[in-house]
Amino acid sequence: MQFGAVLAAGTFAVLSLMTGSAVERLVPEPLGGNLSGIEREQLDAQRVGAAAAMAFGSGALMLGMFALQLGVLSTFLSEPVVKALTSGAALHVLVSQLPSLLGLPLPRQIGCFALFKTLAAVLTALPRSNPAELTISALSLALLVPVKELNVRFRDRLPTPIPGEIVMVLLASVLCFTSSLDTRYNVQIVGLLPGGFPRPLLPNLAELPRIVADSLPVALVTFAVSASLASIYADKYSYTIDSNQELLAHGVSNLISSLFSCFPNSATLATTSLLVDAGGNTQLAGLFSCAVVLSVLLWLGPFFYYLPKAVLACINISSMRQMFFQMQELPQLWRISRVDFAVWMVTWVAVVTLSVDLGLAVGVVFSMMTVVCRTQRVQCLALGLAEGTELYRPLRERHKLLQVPGLCILSYPTPLYFGTRGQFRRTLERHLGLREGGKETPKTDGPPDAVAEPIRVVVLDCSGITFADAAGAREVVQLSRRCRDAGIHLLLAQCNASVLGTLTQAGLLDRVTPEQLFVSVQDAAAHALERLESAGPKSCTVWV
Repeated sequence: MQFGAVLAAGTFAVLSLMTGSAVERLVPEPLGGNLSGIEREQLDAQRVGAAAAMAFGSGALMLGMFALQLGVLSTFLSEPVVKALTSGAALHVLVSQLPSLLGLPLPRQIGCFALFKTLAAVLTALPRSNPAELTISALSLALLVPVKELNVRFRDRLPTPIPGEIVMVLLASVLCFTSSLDTRYNVQIVGLLPGGFPRPLLPNLAELPRIVADSLPVALVTFAVSASLASIYADKYSYTIDSNQELLAHGVSNLISSLFSCFPNSATLATTSLLVDAGGNTQLAGLFSCAVVLSVLLWLGPFFYYLPKAVLACINISSMRQMFFQMQELPQLWRISRVDFAVWMVTWVAVVTLSVDLGLAVGVVFSMMTVVCRTQRVQCLALGLAEGTELYRPLRERHKLLQVPGLCILSYPTPLYFGTRGQFRRTLERHLGLREGGKETPKTDGPPDAVAEPIRVVVLDCSGITFADAAGAREVVQLSRRCRDAGIHLLLAQCNASVLGTLTQAGLLDRVTPEQLFVSVQDAAAHALERLESAGPKSCTVWV
């Protein structure tokens, strides 16, 4: 059981917002709003129980996904979706830290367009920002950002990264304590941290049916964000991840933490970036950070009483710089693939505009749609023999390719399924001159002045057909019948075992003989030449 080698698990701002909105809906505050101290404690206890039940439910769902080996779902998180998701989520975290950065006690915004609602609230309340906290934030960022740049630029020369965050926490705590910033200038501080572990308590299982609908998106976002973040650092440090193992790790983590009144947790953008910037490359760094958190819970909590919340916000913001730097790859992505660029932008805009969970769904669906659309636009290629070789290349390349009159070699480089069967039929009709009403002049990919001769033998290269469904298989069977009726001898080459099995079950061998199936295009073409030679003299046309 493991998280990605450098991932840090903990609270994630977006996940916290999702949990908070669900808890407020499950355990609403009374309409009057005037609660006594005991009633407020009871309400808080109910909300803590609901949050713990959500952690339990999301953990159970992830363990169920692990049992079903649904980690394969991470394969649908393409690289543009992953990087756009993490960049958009980082922007959500940045905006959520602005009230603490400026000293503005603003209500939390939830739902779609929450980022823009928060920005509007911050801009509206900006004149009321606390000058002391604004100064603390500016000084903190002025120290943290250069230190992080130094750590990155001189990573190989420094024996250990400069602990800018630790220095900042110590300086800010001492300054706030000695100057009484919390009382004199109303600076928001961390305050008293409860010490020790809460008593283990099983969440109220009666709440599970009510929180399943909320636990499912939490579980999916937890898995998606964690798998995305793990894949980014796996590519950076050249190691592999097991998505099912990630499901198991996060499922167990949420189940156990729910016993101690914790709300759902996942891999965290800021903490992971902070861990990497500090030089952590293995799980040992995570073990050390866990030891530090445990020490704070048991003994060191009182020392953080005077720590300004603005400093914590600055640490979170400065730690996510790598997530924002991913946008620098957009120009290169535009040059490499316009489609991937579109997937990146659509996912990012959806995550920023709507929410992380809805944006993730939009990104995955749009990414899959681009794949389907690209299979619809694949062209069937006519092949010719490259002069002096045994290789068959597309005729449209026009590099001295040889074509035998009466022989047509076609390559269809896309899966053959219900969505592409119509295109397959129309393309073959154009190349072979087949129509329901009879034969017509076949299409040629050669020079415009080339004379197209009637096709007598066609070789269909099936190496690009990675799979075929029942509809696609029946289309090939119908093609074989139409070719036979038109006097065209059909040969199939390089069918993989799965495709050949589907074609056989669809009745292909009732239309063609096993002698018409070949393991390579070269063998099929040699057989076709022998057949044409027996019918008349061979002649070649050279495309230049």
